Amino acid sequence: MDLKDPKTSEWKRFYKSFKFAWNGIFQTFKSERNFQIHVYISSLMIILGFYLKFTMFDWVVILFLIGGMLALELMNTAIEHVVDLITEDYNPIAKAAKDAAAGAVLVYAILSVIIGVILLLRHI
Repeated sequence: MDLKDPKTSEWKRFYKSFKFAWNGIFQTFKSERNFQIHVYISSLMIILGFYLKFTMFDWVVILFLIGGMLALELMNTAIEHVVDLITEDYNPIAKAAKDAAAGAVLVYAILSVIIGVILLLRHI
């Protein structure tokens, strides 16, 4: 990353930061099965939302759930990569960090499913 290069203009650095972010999303999608599952389920919920004619409030809730889930999964992936980069040997603290990040994703996923089911039941 050359975002700190003083010769690079402010707008060019701004553009490149978005490019790096999209690259992180696409790389995670290509390499992480759980992220792929979240994207497919999110796509299904969006299709169902159009089919069931979700209200504006329903869309706001669903989009916050989807965005939060994908963002949390990206953070989990980043934590796993950093921990793996720091230590190749088994380390109980490294395991605890990775497990905690995965646990955060699980908590949000369960919450998202419960809220999603509630919203779907209102329309069925």
